[in-house]
Amino acid sequence: HIGRSRTSFETTPTHHNTHIATHHQKKIIMAPPKEFEAPEHTIPVDSEHKAMSLNIFSFQRPHHMSFHMSWLGFFISFVSTFAAAPMVPVIREDLNMTKPDLGNAALASITGTIIARVLMGTFVDTVGPRIGLGMLLLVTAPFCFAMPFVTSASGFLICRLGIGLGLATFVACQFWMSVMFNGKCVGIANATAAGWGNLGGGVTQFVMPLVYAGMLQATKDRAFTAWRWAYIVPGMAHLLGGMAVMFLGQDLPDGNYKLLHTSGALEKKSAWQVNVIGMKNYRMWCMVLTYGFCFGVELTMNNIVASYLYDQFDVDLAIAGVLASCYGLMNIFARSVGGITSDWASRKFGMRGRLWCLWLWQTIEGVMCIFMALAKDSLGTTIAMMVLFSICVQASEGASYGIVPYITRRALGVASGFIGAGGNAGSTICIALFFTKDSIETYDGIMYMGFAIIGVTLLVIPIHFPMWGSMFFGPNDSTEEDYYIKNDFSPEEIKQGLAAPVQKFCNNAHMERPPSKRTGSESA
Repeated sequence: HIGRSRTSFETTPTHHNTHIATHHQKKIIMAPPKEFEAPEHTIPVDSEHKAMSLNIFSFQRPHHMSFHMSWLGFFISFVSTFAAAPMVPVIREDLNMTKPDLGNAALASITGTIIARVLMGTFVDTVGPRIGLGMLLLVTAPFCFAMPFVTSASGFLICRLGIGLGLATFVACQFWMSVMFNGKCVGIANATAAGWGNLGGGVTQFVMPLVYAGMLQATKDRAFTAWRWAYIVPGMAHLLGGMAVMFLGQDLPDGNYKLLHTSGALEKKSAWQVNVIGMKNYRMWCMVLTYGFCFGVELTMNNIVASYLYDQFDVDLAIAGVLASCYGLMNIFARSVGGITSDWASRKFGMRGRLWCLWLWQTIEGVMCIFMALAKDSLGTTIAMMVLFSICVQASEGASYGIVPYITRRALGVASGFIGAGGNAGSTICIALFFTKDSIETYDGIMYMGFAIIGVTLLVIPIHFPMWGSMFFGPNDSTEEDYYIKNDFSPEEIKQGLAAPVQKFCNNAHMERPPSKRTGSESA
């Protein structure tokens, strides 16, 4: 068991594994028990057995299969959550819904997820991302199948609330990538998985009108029946996707949580303890607020953009859906661009580069949002500004999750959960303030949202890592990466060997130092 013998945490490389080792290794940390033998990997990995690179064309287990399961599960939840948006003109007529009714339903679809994401953060820390993501897809499927039986605005709201809980799959997705991929590629891995998942918000804008059209033909032009039947498609996707995640994914590079807990190779975390550790971290709260005005803005636009184009420019419903999909379709590449630029900035400037990268992307996002509002009299200009706005939104999200894996190590799931919930909270605030009142025109609401983005993004400035610095201040010379251990573990826990995995993370995190403080191998 852990703690029976004192030995170095350093593992012996095999011909399959490429381990990162440094002269800063601490000998007080104990290794996992001898009876547990980590599996060999056929791709280059670090001392935590995280993949050193991302290959989007690979389905090799466990790293790349888990990558594909994570984005697919999140993608499905996005498709179902925003399936109603492009069909709103038909639904509101069927259920006699007013603008406040629609606004409240849109709020419900993203507000319930705030609590769900916080809970998911604790769940993935203690039970694992595979079960968390797979089970959530299965649990929310019945709400999709209940939508055909809705007869009132309240019933529609309840179903959207239940379906929207599926957006908590984001937390499992990002946690999963953070424990599967090394710091040199964690930005691009997190960004690509989440970006392809967010892509569901764009895909649903043109897929659901096509599904609706097919159902309209099948029901012999009974429009009020066709939109209900259309919900069978996302419901089936939930069932199939949930089962695929459960059977094909793997929690960690060395195995699933149950195996690693049983063998003693993985700490059995206390839900209360990891929540306390996470909530005491002020950097997490800064990121909660800033993420609310990048991902939260994306959720807001997914809810309003199709109906805005339909009402403002009097275009056909199907055309409005296709044009609106341009916003979400930028996720094909834009969020990955944010992750790539974050990783590039880290190589050049360390963590301070990642922070500057986030601030720049998100500030430009606010400016583009204002420009879109000012283009209210021209459909072409509106679409052009919307696309540029969307690229900056997605890039800001990617840059955000280039930083999140370093907020805390022991409570990474909790931090991911709260920050992800911040995205939903930001959308709730934006919709409530700017898009539910008849007195505020939609284009004015978009403009006000742009100014809010610029203001909230200033909270990136006070984020300071003692060992790496912040946007305007350098690191504390007396602090090194073992800050993650001293800050989150007691001396007794260190002696028990509970900090062994975190010690490996600390060694691999030296690359976030300013270039002048790296060794030759860390700068490579």
